[in-house]
Amino acid sequence: MNVPRDRALTAVAVAVSAALSIVIGVRLSGYGVPAVLLLACCLSCMATFSSLFFRVIGAWSTTVHRCTRPGCDFRVSLTHPDAAENRRWQEIAAQHPHRTH
Repeated sequence: MNVPRDRALTAVAVAVSAALSIVIGVRLSGYGVPAVLLLACCLSCMATFSSLFFRVIGAWSTTVHRCTRPGCDFRVSLTHPDAAENRRWQEIAAQHPHRTH
């Protein structure tokens, strides 16, 4: 697990989200949108952009092992696994009892 890298990515995601929200707020203020509505819009944009970036970061740092048998929905998601843990779960996904219904 790389904590400094994760914190840096989170900080960048929040900074980019804030910048995008501010740009949207500035553009809306040019149309005479009231301050309360500007605040609500900027905060909702900040939440939406942050959520999107956090999901992308989470997907980027997650490893998924699935069963290779057709029709089987067994899967394991790991965040920041080391090589041994990754290999162990890969073998578990390949050898688990398969469901047939």
